[in-house]
Amino acid sequence: MRITHGLHPSATQASAVTVGNFDGVHLGHQSMLKRVVELARAHHLCATVVTFDPHPREWFTPGKAPARLSSLRDKLSMLAQCGIEHVHVCPFHSALAQMPAPDFVKDILVRGMDMRYLIIGDDFRFGAQRAGDFALLRTLSIQHAYDLEAMPSLIIDQVRVSSTAVRDALTAANFHLVNRLLGRPYCISGHVVHGDKRGRQLGFPTANLQLKSKNTALSGVFLVRVHGIADHSLPAVANLGTRPTLNAGLQTRLEVHLLNFTGDLYGRLLEVEFLSKIRNEQKFRNLDALTQQINDDVRDARQYFNLTA
Repeated sequence: MRITHGLHPSATQASAVTVGNFDGVHLGHQSMLKRVVELARAHHLCATVVTFDPHPREWFTPGKAPARLSSLRDKLSMLAQCGIEHVHVCPFHSALAQMPAPDFVKDILVRGMDMRYLIIGDDFRFGAQRAGDFALLRTLSIQHAYDLEAMPSLIIDQVRVSSTAVRDALTAANFHLVNRLLGRPYCISGHVVHGDKRGRQLGFPTANLQLKSKNTALSGVFLVRVHGIADHSLPAVANLGTRPTLNAGLQTRLEVHLLNFTGDLYGRLLEVEFLSKIRNEQKFRNLDALTQQINDDVRDARQYFNLTA
């Protein structure tokens, strides 16, 4: 899959395009991506996604922006799995925020991507002041000679599939609904980096995964499976949060204690699949109380995975 960046894209062939944040690449996104791929193959075009980084709301209201469901790396990986051939990442900053909607279509989509087909969600808004909508795109389609489709919302279990619905389900630790909305288990990936070795000092060594975003949709202690170490997933307990007992501050960390595994994982790219929530993160009165709770968490995890010590 070809990946490009900037406000001045240059396509190598004519494209069928969809535009959006695609945070989480849920089933609603996937249905739209499937349509883009179908059109591209039928008309010998390049299946293309135009997306943004950071999320526009992170630029406009950084303190109130929604938690990211996926890092840019994970999003790109999922887009590739859906058959997308080219992803263009527009850096979201003042120049893009102030770009009039007609200019976005003319300069980025038509000239930059050589767009012949455009597929959007039924609630898609774009351009300065979010002035662009389906009606404007339909008017511009005559001027710029592209075909336009709007995909209707997808409903699952009486829930409109959206990134917001996925975040809400994650907050409620409803992983059954999360998996239904995503069409797959919820995962976070990251490279293993050096930490402060406190887990090892407490008797529970952890792999510390580097997170690109401080604002995550999950917080607490979880039963997980870890991919990327062996040819099969490995059972583990994960803590996602700020470690208040250790006075770790506001930095969010994902720490994974692998069950029945020892080895050096520094620098490895791991994927953590979330299965179930054990408890909320909490501040304990001392390290002994924290150690006892971790011991209880690990014992419960071993029972869940049917493992012996």
